Amino acid sequence: MRDRVVLVTGGAQGIGRGIAQAVLGAGGSVMIGDLDAEAGRACLQEWQVGPRAAFHALDVAREASVRRWTDAALARFGHIDGLVNNAGIADPHQGPLHELSLEKWNRYLSTNLTGAFLCSKHALPALAAAGGAIVNIASTRALQSEPDTEAYAASKGGLVALTHAMAVSAGPAVRVNAILPGWIATDAWKNPNARRHPKLSRRDHAQHPAGRVGTPEDIGALAVYLLGAASGFVTGQHFVVDGGMTIKMQYV
Repeated sequence: MRDRVVLVTGGAQGIGRGIAQAVLGAGGSVMIGDLDAEAGRACLQEWQVGPRAAFHALDVAREASVRRWTDAALARFGHIDGLVNNAGIADPHQGPLHELSLEKWNRYLSTNLTGAFLCSKHALPALAAAGGAIVNIASTRALQSEPDTEAYAASKGGLVALTHAMAVSAGPAVRVNAILPGWIATDAWKNPNARRHPKLSRRDHAQHPAGRVGTPEDIGALAVYLLGAASGFVTGQHFVVDGGMTIKMQYV
């Protein structure tokens, strides 16, 4: 990732932070955007990588905010080589469908799905000029569900469809792929004031064929591959990273 600049939405915490750190570890530079300014500043203080990392407040559901964020990245670094659309509402459970308000439904779609559209829209000219790549962070819930998760599942399923549509429209200048994380423990990757060691049981780990719950580093490693030149023949795809959970038969 040397000399490459990657924008990461929701990059101050959780999976987004794991991806940003993976890019930095591979020699790249990052502009992270997040609603939590305190968490963003904490990232810069803890990473200690000087000019290779920057933070700018970002609300992906507001186009003006997205425009300011991408403009700030170009002003700071001069080019954009990668975009990771990671920001989103993480809680999938919102109660029975007949009690789900239209306001809440729209909030999920505007943040999880429309946010990816807006960030891609405003970064695309710079990405095309650089021959860059986009990685959308969806979820295994785009493929399977628990009860009462319609808004979340719909938003993540939309991200998978948006991925292959953009890959066709933006190619060959820009490649677009998606990662579908499973259970990723992010407790230790939050704002410093909210961090804690994840409370995971042996049963939690054992139900995964890989033998453990995932970490943000697991997603970051694949994101670096999809953002870099080694994946130059890969576009329009979605990759499940869930320790094997979605291929395991579930019999009670």
